[in-house]
Order: sequence, then C-alpha cells, then structure tokens
Amino acid sequence: MTRKILPALLLGTAAIAGLSGCKQQAQAADATESAAVAAKIKANEAAWVKDYANHDVNRAAGHYAADAALMPGGMARMMGDKAIRAGLQAMVNDPNFQLTFAAEKVEVAASGDLAYSRGTYRMQSTDPKTKQPAVETGNYITTYKKQADGSWKAVDDMAAAGAPAPAAAAPAAPAA
Repeated sequence: MTRKILPALLLGTAAIAGLSGCKQQAQAADATESAAVAAKIKANEAAWVKDYANHDVNRAAGHYAADAALMPGGMARMMGDKAIRAGLQAMVNDPNFQLTFAAEKVEVAASGDLAYSRGTYRMQSTDPKTKQPAVETGNYITTYKKQADGSWKAVDDMAAAGAPAPAAAAPAAPAA
C-alpha cells in the first residue's frame, strides 16, 4: 500500500511545485510587462515636455485620448479634444510659457490597460497683474488608458499647485 501512496504523493508534490513555478513565471512576466509600460509612459512624458517646449499644440494635444479631461490648477476643467486644444493654445500663446514635468512613480494596473503617473511640475507663465514671468510648481497625476493601437493616452490629467518656487538665495553676509 505504501508503494502506491508514495508515487502518488510525489506526483502531487511535483504538480504543486510545477504550478508554483508557473505562478512565479507569470508574476515575473507581469512585472516585466509593467516595467515596460512604465518605461513607455516615462518616454511619452519626456516627449510631451519637448512638445510643450516647442509650443506645439497638435503634438501636445496628441498625448490625450479624444474624451480626456485636463484639469490644471486654477483653471476650468477642459473636456474632450476641442476644449483641450483650445486651452493648450491659450497657454502656448503666452510668450513666457514653459512647462516641465517628470514622473516620480508610474503604476500599471494588473489588467494591463490602465496606468497612472504621479510627479512634479514647473510652469512659467505671464502673471496677468504684473505682466512679468511667474513660476508655479506643484504635483500632478495622470491616468493613462491603453488604446486599440497599443499606444497609451492620457484620459485624466490633473495638476495641483504646491509650495511656491524657492526664492533666489540672498548672498551671504561677509564674515566679520
């Protein structure tokens, strides 16, 4: 009887070990895929910053899905391609406009079709009161959705101004 149980027990243990290995391989594949998506999103955001630097509304707007929402701090929410393009055009028409941002974190959903990036931004624009360049810094979060063509587009993009940019340091007083 022991001879019949032992092979069955060994076979069962081998099957469990095999399934465990499959699960670990799937998790490793998921982690590899998530890392690849995160890298794509970071590269996309770097290109997006260049599009803003070039004041290229068409390319900047191209990072958004057709039904996206853009919610910049202190501005009205822009819904859809037409509203986003109009809002971006108004921003880039400002001769002092500059926008840079960088993700500190990119997280990809287990489903593989949604992701978000979270980071900081710096925006310069003309202060309407003083007519001088003014700098705003803050945080952003952008939700991405994988498109039918495999690209990732922003579906929700929200910014919140944080602490003001640090003032230029005053020269140190001479030692007495």
